[in-house]
Amino acid sequence: MLTTTPLAEQLRPNNLNDFLGQQHLVGKSAILRKAIESGNIPSMILWGPPGVGKTTLGYIISQQLKQEFYTLSAVSSGVKEVRDVIRKARYGIGPAILFIDEIHRFSKAQQDSLLGAVEKGIITLIGATTENPSFEVISPLLSRCQVYILKPFDKNDLLTLLDKAKIYIEKQEQLKITIKENEALLRISGGDARKLLNALELIVQSEEGAKEIIITNDKALNVIQQNLAIYDKAGEMHYDIISAFIKSIRGSDPNAAVYWLARMIKAGEDPKFIARRMLILASEDIGNANPNALLLAEACFNAVTQIGYPECRIILSQTVIYLATSLKSNSAYKAIEEATAEVSKSGDLSVPLHIRNAPTTLMKEIGYGRDYKYAHNYEQNFINQEFLPDDISEKKFYHPGSNRREEEIRKRLRYLWKDKYEY
Repeated sequence: MLTTTPLAEQLRPNNLNDFLGQQHLVGKSAILRKAIESGNIPSMILWGPPGVGKTTLGYIISQQLKQEFYTLSAVSSGVKEVRDVIRKARYGIGPAILFIDEIHRFSKAQQDSLLGAVEKGIITLIGATTENPSFEVISPLLSRCQVYILKPFDKNDLLTLLDKAKIYIEKQEQLKITIKENEALLRISGGDARKLLNALELIVQSEEGAKEIIITNDKALNVIQQNLAIYDKAGEMHYDIISAFIKSIRGSDPNAAVYWLARMIKAGEDPKFIARRMLILASEDIGNANPNALLLAEACFNAVTQIGYPECRIILSQTVIYLATSLKSNSAYKAIEEATAEVSKSGDLSVPLHIRNAPTTLMKEIGYGRDYKYAHNYEQNFINQEFLPDDISEKKFYHPGSNRREEEIRKRLRYLWKDKYEY
């Protein structure tokens, strides 16, 4: 049967040519590839979802540059371990790379301990994170690093990996594997290469001794459900639980939402991570149906930042229940999505002359700001005038949701704009 080394580790590439995906970074003539090939890389933060190759890319960089490679996990390491690595690097031969997985879990003090060594070039830091580094990495360290964004694998990437893994296992185990259906495997992976390989490995192990294995959607789902704890041995369930948590709040189920909150608290999840997700949800899923939701979510984030466990669990619970029981609307999210799509489609349309800024006499003379009507000079602080470019004059991006507050907004917009936007 397969060795005790996980399949994902056995198939880990050791050069850029075998590295899957991320062509915007490591493809021919891409920015990071050119830096690696020049032998002069900056300290960097690799930001992307789980299982897209952050650790692998760090290892490949060290191999290509033939530099000493140290790895730490922010989950199990602290200032002492960081200083130990810096001391080894200082007295070692040549430059060294320090790879820190989940660097967003390092405290300010732990991140501070890296500054001097990064500044002096004792180490080249490669930090990996699934969280926005603007929030989680201290400014002095972030300013000394280049941030590279890794994208999720697309379907073709995952199918390429699946085929490679199938061929490898067939050769290693002297058996035939037929992947009759792959939809369940792809869905189980969630775009995570490690999850995909874990799933395939479990299916093969479940039929030990067989000479031929036929993989169907039902078989994949059954095996994973029976072996969920093993499948999730690297902690990927973290992402499934936060997904369940957000969907429960969005679905207005406070009971399920508090349950998933308790699961995260019990697992030691960073309370700021939970609070930040609720901040996003307060606008994306509640928005103007209840503007106070964003205020409470912000207060929650500030409170848990100052307090921490165990007391902050009560603040988190209060906020979760409030958001889950609030009226819901995704109109703000849909509005900016539609507007962004229009910008991509129609390009940089001209700003109408009457609402342009006119800081100079010449600009005023050629019509900048002319005919602009100051709304506060009119009854109800409103005057019907054009604010959009001519080409999209009557384009509507904001569609009020079906809730009490936004119905009032709809009525007011209809009263003000009459038939223009068809509210």
